[in-house]
Amino acid sequence: MIGTRPAGQHTVRQHNAALVLRAIADGPGTSRAGLSAATGLTKATVSSVVDRLIAADLAAEGEPEQRVGPGRRGTVVSLSPTGPHGLGIEIGVDYLASCLVDLTGAVRAEEVRYADNRTPHVFRRVSAFLRRARKRAEELGVPVGGVGIAVPGLVESGLVRLAPNLGWRDVDLADRLGETFTVANEANFAALAELWHGSALPDFVHVSGEIGIGAGIVLDRALFEGVRGAGGEIGHLPVAPDGPPCSCGANGCLERMAGQEEILRLAGAETVDALISALESGDDAALAAVTTAAGHLGIGLSTVVNLMDVPAVVLGGTYARLEPWLRGPLLVELERRVPSTAWSPVCVIRSALGTGAAVRGAAGSVIRGVLADPEHYLTTHWPSDQDSRDR
Repeated sequence: MIGTRPAGQHTVRQHNAALVLRAIADGPGTSRAGLSAATGLTKATVSSVVDRLIAADLAAEGEPEQRVGPGRRGTVVSLSPTGPHGLGIEIGVDYLASCLVDLTGAVRAEEVRYADNRTPHVFRRVSAFLRRARKRAEELGVPVGGVGIAVPGLVESGLVRLAPNLGWRDVDLADRLGETFTVANEANFAALAELWHGSALPDFVHVSGEIGIGAGIVLDRALFEGVRGAGGEIGHLPVAPDGPPCSCGANGCLERMAGQEEILRLAGAETVDALISALESGDDAALAAVTTAAGHLGIGLSTVVNLMDVPAVVLGGTYARLEPWLRGPLLVELERRVPSTAWSPVCVIRSALGTGAAVRGAAGSVIRGVLADPEHYLTTHWPSDQDSRDR
C-alpha cells in the first residue's frame, strides 16, 4: 500500500503555530477572532496557540482592536517587540558589520568596523566582534534568537568551501568560533534583504561591488541558488580573458576588472569617499574609472540577463554609492549586448539598503526561520513547554 503516516501531534502543533504566527506578522493589530478567520483554525485552537506564543514572548496583546459596528471588540495581537531578535554578522574583506533586528525585521542596532580581514587572526577578531554585538542586545534587554553570518565565498551546508579574497578554503566557522550559525554567501543574503525590505521587485539580480563582486538572483520572489548553491558567482565571469590574474586563479574575472580596488586604482583615489568626492567635482580620472568599470560590469550582467531573462538589476554595496555615475554607461552597455532591450529595457536601480544589505539579510534570515517554524524555537528555547505536553 502506498501512502504516508497521519500527521502526529507535534506536526499539527508545528503547522498551527507557524500558520498563526505568520498571520500575526502579516496582519499586525488583528484579534484572536480575526486570526481564526485568517487561518481557518477554530477560535479555541487559535487561542491555545496564541497563549503559547505570548508565553514564549513571540507575540503580545495590546489595545482593543479598532473596528466599527456592534459586538465586543477583541484585543489585538502583534509580534512581540521584546521577543527573539536576529543577529547578523558580515565578514567582509576589509570590514566587519553587525545588525540586530526584531521580529518585524526592524533594525534595533548596527555597527561597522573597518580592518583588513586577510589575516590568520580574523577568527579571533570576528569572535570579539560577535561578543560585542551580543552585549549590545543584552543592553537593549532582548534575547538573540540566532546568528546569521554572511561571507564573500561559496558555502555548502554551513561550510565555507572557498572565499578567495579572504584566502579561505573549507573553513568551518562553527568549529572556529565555537557555536552554530546560519552561514551563507553575502550576495545571496543581500538579495534576500532587498526582496524583504527593499524595492519589492519580484525578479531581479542584485549585484554588490566591494573588493569582490557577488550577485544574488531572485526569480518569482525566491532566491535562485543553483543546483549546488553556487549560483550568482558573477565576480568570476571572464570579461577580459587576457586580463590580469584574479585571486581565484583565473585571468580577467569581472571583480578583477570592475571591483572596488581596480576602480580606486584607475581613479587614483585611496578610499571610496575620496572617489565620490572626485566624481562630484567632475574629476576626469575618476569619471573614466567608473565608466571603464561600467563597461566590464555590463559585459558580465548581460550574460546573466541574456541567460536568465532577469528584467531588473539592483546595484548594491559600493555600486549603490556609485550609482549616479555608474548607471548611465552600464545601461548603454546592456542595451548594446542584450537583444531584448529593444522592446523590453532592463531596469537598473540603486539598492534601497545600500552597503548594509548583506548583514541585514543575515539577521533577517534568523527571523524568517523563527516565523516559519516557531515550534522549533518553542521546543529549543522553552523545553519545559514541550516536556509538559509530552507527559
